[in-house]
Amino acid sequence: MMASSKQLGVRFIVSGRVQGVAFRAFTRRAARELKICGWARNRPDGTVEIRAWGSEEQLTQLREKVQRGPIVARVDRLEEEALETAAPGETFEIVFS
Repeated sequence: MMASSKQLGVRFIVSGRVQGVAFRAFTRRAARELKICGWARNRPDGTVEIRAWGSEEQLTQLREKVQRGPIVARVDRLEEEALETAAPGETFEIVFS
């Protein structure tokens, strides 16, 4: 991550056909390519939650990728909110909970 960029946090809730279609793996790959840290997990309601930290530009690029998703997914809705917490680590992982 560039030292000159302020690190921001964002929480995405992704609705649609986003479980069972490698959405979390797609997100992890995209986040790691963008050098974003955070995590993604399936939620019991069928949505995927993503928490990500990076520069404004990095998070904008991640948002664009998540809105498209992997080819077999269908994103119907993308909710977004800012996070006030610090990044939980240095990498982007899939959380199983």
